[in-house]
This record gives sequence, C-alpha cells and structure tokens, in this order.
Amino acid sequence: MKIVHIITRLIIGGAQENTLLSCEGQHDRGHDVTLITGPPLGPEGSLEERARTYGYRVEIIDEMRRSIHPLRDWISTHRMIDYLQAHKPDVVHTHSSKAGILGRYAAHRAGIPLIVHTIHGLAFTASTSRSVNGVYKMLERRMAPLTHRIVCVADSMRDQSLAANIGRREQYVTIYSGMETAPFLSPPVERERTRYRLGMGHDHIAVGTIARLFELKGHEDLLAMAPALCQRFPKVRFLWVGDGVLRAGFERQIAQMNLKDRFIFAGLVPPSKVPELAAAMDILVHPSRREGLARALPQGALAGKPVVTYDIDGAKEAVVDGSTGFVVPPFDRAKLADRLERLIGDASLRRSMGEAGRELALSRFDARVMVDALEHVYAGRV
Repeated sequence: MKIVHIITRLIIGGAQENTLLSCEGQHDRGHDVTLITGPPLGPEGSLEERARTYGYRVEIIDEMRRSIHPLRDWISTHRMIDYLQAHKPDVVHTHSSKAGILGRYAAHRAGIPLIVHTIHGLAFTASTSRSVNGVYKMLERRMAPLTHRIVCVADSMRDQSLAANIGRREQYVTIYSGMETAPFLSPPVERERTRYRLGMGHDHIAVGTIARLFELKGHEDLLAMAPALCQRFPKVRFLWVGDGVLRAGFERQIAQMNLKDRFIFAGLVPPSKVPELAAAMDILVHPSRREGLARALPQGALAGKPVVTYDIDGAKEAVVDGSTGFVVPPFDRAKLADRLERLIGDASLRRSMGEAGRELALSRFDARVMVDALEHVYAGRV
C-alpha cells in the first residue's frame, strides 16, 4: 500500500513515537510510506533525524504549527491537498489535533479512498478555555463524517468522543499505542550503573516520573507530598525524566523545602534512553491531569515497576488496580501519597506488582501488535 501519515510536529512525545513506530513498521513490511509534518519547534526536543534516517519519505511543511493561525493553516492545508493529489496514496492516516483536522480535510478534498485518524488525546478537553474546547469539538464533529476509521489508544477515548456526539460507534477501533519492548526487558545500560551515574546507591528507593515539565502533568502534586514522604523514608529519591518551562520554578521550590538532595532531574532524553532510566526506578508515578493513554504507564510496567496513576482517560487499561499498581481517584493527593507509602515500604509488593505489570504490558503495548492491528484496519478486516 501507499500510506501517508500526517502529524503536526515531531517533538519528543508519545503521539510522535507512536507515529514513527507505525511508519517504521509499515516501511519494514514493504509499504510505500511518507510522513508529512511541520517543523519540530519548541523545547520538547526533536525526532526529525530519526524519521529522516529510517528510509521512508519525510515531507516538512514549514507553515504547519501547533498554534492556530488562519493563514498558515490555509497554506498547510493546500500544500497537503497538492501533495496528496499528485501522489495518490491508498491511505492517509492523521495524528494529533491540528494535523487531524487539516489533514483529514485535505485527504477528503484530494479524494483519498481511505482516511484514518488516531486520537492520542482529546482535543476538546485540552484547553482551560471553554470556547477553545468548543471550537475543537465542533471541528471534530465536522471531520468525523470524512473519516473512514477512528483509531483510539484507549476505549475511554472512544467513549468520551461518542458522548460528545463525534462520529458513530462503528467507526471506532481501539489500538493501544505500541512501543519497542525489548530495551525495557534488557536495558542497554545496567540498573546499578545508571543509578550510580545519577547519584543513587543500591539502597535508595527511586520514585520516578516520565513526563514533560509542563502544566497538567501533576508534578505539583508530588512536590506537595514530598516533605512528608522524605521525612518518613530517608532513602526515597524522586527521579524526574523530562524537561520543560516549569523546571526552574520546580527547582526553586525544591530548594526552599531543603530537598535538593532528594530530587534528581534527568532532563530531556531521547526515547532510546528511557528504558535504562525506567530500570533505575523502583516505582513509576504518573499524576497527570490529562492523557489519552500515557506511554509512561506501560513503559514503567515493561521495566518491571509498579505504577501509580490517577484514574483519568485510559489509565485503567494500562494499570490494574491492586495487581500491577494502583489507580487512585483523580487528583486525590492523599490517596496518591498513601499508595506511594505502601509501595515504598514493601519491596515484595513492588516486585510482585512489577512482574504482573510487565506481563500485561507485553500483551498490549508491543509495537508489532500495533502495526499488525493497523494493517487489519487498512485492509478493512476490522
């Protein structure tokens, strides 16, 4: 098949990794794959080099940006229409909010026979502005009739979309976001070596997060409970993987609490480094306020770590409460702290939950499982 994927920008992020793994897997199977994207602007890093060096085509539309800009959006849309009309792919598969709207419209205008869209996170819940969310909801409703299949990374994405009157139930299919599992099972750098480099000893208990240091990721909740946890458990260390505009403020707050020796900032790392950092953790906590299904959840599980998360969106599809970790009511800091305390104080519980989580993650989140499922969608078998 001739397949074109479209995503707004190739920053380091879950939707972007999902898209690249789809392109790579389909290229390896002999399909003719093209990725259309905008420039990877912003502080979140770039996956453009990885995309360009794999072997499929990469087309950059400079006007494609995350923010709404009528002129740039018009230019981006018409450049996509021209490209699709010239190359006539069998499938156009869009990802992310902006590219999902502009790309599906362009594919419809170009007469593409199969238009697929993946919901990685709900656009109409992303903003604190009700008017902005309302606009996205209206646009998603208009794009749904142009879309042959809507792929969700969690059942909760489907349910919330249908509740918002977006599309028909028969359009939806859930395909969990795949990842390369082997590096998590056998990290390229052994655990103790990574911990030594980060300044941790063998007896420290690392409570880790894998998330951008941005709004809605929930780091503030961890800071609120950190003094009490650190006082009760002298060996606890917080390992934060990721970077962002809130880092300086977090560092100031940590210094004011006299906890600088308890927090380790690993910074922005390429996806290839995440497995060794996950292996260095003892617990993965993800207190985010908005996700589709956060990749950090299966990443922690694949590394054999118990996972603690708020019960938002698709969390329960990656973490089985009481078995592979804990799923606590949304934004309940007291319960989040309680579950962390239980795990910090019980090594055998951490071990048993980690083993159960790894088994679940391998069955649902392997990239090969995702690419197989997309093949069935494109062929009309699901």
